[in-house]
Amino acid sequence: MSTGEHDTIAEEAAAAPVENSSTNRKQPFPRGFLETISTGWAERPETVPQPRAQAPFAAKRRAALSAAFPGKRLVLPAGSLKQRSNDTDYVFRAHSAFAHLTGWASDAEPDSVLVFEPTDDGHDVTLYFRERADRTTTEFYADATIGEFWIGPRPSLAGVAADLQIATAHLHEFAPADGDLVLDEDDTLTRTVSELRLIKDEFEIAEMRRAVEITANGFDDIIRELPAAIAHVRGERVVEGVFHRRAREDGNGEGYDTIAASGPHACYLHWTRNDGVVAPGDLILVDAGVEADSLYTADITRTLPVSGTFTEVQRRVYETVREAADAAFAAARVGVRFRDVHAAAMAVIAERTAEWGLLPVTAEEALDADAGGQHRRYMVHGTSHHLGIDVHDCAQARREMYYDGILAPGMVFTIEPGLYFQIDDLTVPAELRGIGVRIEDDILMTEDGPVNLSAGIPRTADEVEAWMARLRG
Repeated sequence: MSTGEHDTIAEEAAAAPVENSSTNRKQPFPRGFLETISTGWAERPETVPQPRAQAPFAAKRRAALSAAFPGKRLVLPAGSLKQRSNDTDYVFRAHSAFAHLTGWASDAEPDSVLVFEPTDDGHDVTLYFRERADRTTTEFYADATIGEFWIGPRPSLAGVAADLQIATAHLHEFAPADGDLVLDEDDTLTRTVSELRLIKDEFEIAEMRRAVEITANGFDDIIRELPAAIAHVRGERVVEGVFHRRAREDGNGEGYDTIAASGPHACYLHWTRNDGVVAPGDLILVDAGVEADSLYTADITRTLPVSGTFTEVQRRVYETVREAADAAFAAARVGVRFRDVHAAAMAVIAERTAEWGLLPVTAEEALDADAGGQHRRYMVHGTSHHLGIDVHDCAQARREMYYDGILAPGMVFTIEPGLYFQIDDLTVPAELRGIGVRIEDDILMTEDGPVNLSAGIPRTADEVEAWMARLRG
C-alpha cells in the first residue's frame, strides 16, 4: 500500500463517526479541516547542530562495547512510553544503557533502537528512530502520542546524526534478526553495559557535580520554606514540592521519588507517601536528588531539626550517624574492597548501639559475620551504592565487580549510614522512639583518595543549625 493510499484511508476513517471506540474523546474531523490542514505552513529550515559535549565520550563507550562482542549483532532499545492511566503516559525516559551509549538523554525519542551491526573489524553502529512526519501525513495532526501538532517538533535524522555524531536511519528500516543480543533479554549484554558504567569519564563526573550543585540549592529552598511546611496539614508534601520546583527549573527533574519523612516517618526507609505533618521539635529526613538534563543524578540525604536546633537526644543520634559516615569515608581508598566501606560504618553503629545498652550482645559479637547482626535492627540497609545515570547505578554488574569489587579512580558512590528507632520498638528507650537519622553524601574516588562531591551541604550538627539559622533569618 502506498503512502498516499494510506493517507486516503486514514482521512476517511477520521471523517467517519467513531463507533465501538474504547474512548469517547475521539471526534471525527470535518471535511474542511482535512482539506486544509496540510497547507499554509512555512518551510521548516533544516538546522544541523554542533556535536554535543557528550558525543566523543559516548563514541568511546560504544567502541568498548563493540570490542566486547566481536561478530555479534547488538540491539539496545530506548524503550517505549509507559501508560500511567487510560490515555495518559508517564514522561518518557530512555533506558539508561541506551542514553549512556548514545549521549541522547532527556531529549531522546521513544521507541528508538541502537544497533551494532558486526563487520570484519568491529561494528557499524546505527541509531534508528521515528523520523518526524511530513505535514501532509495524518500522523502530523491525528496522532496525539507522536504527532507534532500535539507534542511539538520532533528531531530529524540529519539533526540527530550531527548532534550525536552517529549514523541515523528511520525506525521502519530496522528489523530484528535471529541471533540478536538484545538488552534486558541477553544477560551477558545487560551485565556488560552495566559494568561499563562502573568507571565514570570526565563528562560524567562533571554532570555529577552539576547534579549535586542543583540539589544543594534545592536543600536551601527546603529550609527557607520550612515555615510553610509547618503551617500545612501535609507539610511533607510542601517539602517535596519545593524540591520538585528546583529540580524542574534547573534540571530534568528528580532522579527518584523524594523522601520527605518527618517525625517517626523518618524511620521508614522508603517513605515516599509524604503526606504527614512537619512539626517543630521533630526531625525531618529529606532524601532527594536532582537529575540533570544529561540524566545523571545526585542522591543526597540530610536530616534537619524542624525547629532549627537539635535536642540533646537528637544530636547524640545525629552525631553518631555522622561518625559512621566519616569512618566509611576514611575507609574508602583505591584498592579497598567496596564492601569494606560498609563494614567501617557498621563498626561504629555496632559500637554505639552496644554502648547505649540497646544490644543483647557486645559490639564485637554483633559484628560476627555468622552469628551477629543484632545492630542491623537499627540500620538494615547498606551504606553505599554506585551512582550515576541511575540512582542505583550498575545494578546488573556481577557481585565480584560491585559489592566485592575493588575501588578504583572514577567510581562514584554514596556513603549513607543511618539509625532508625521506630515508634513502636520496645527494644529502645522511649526517648529514642520515632527518631530516624540518615546522612548521605556522593563520593568520587580519585587516585589521591575520596572526594565528597556534596561536602558543601552542611553535615555536622553545629553546621546544620548554623545553616538553618542563616537561611531562615
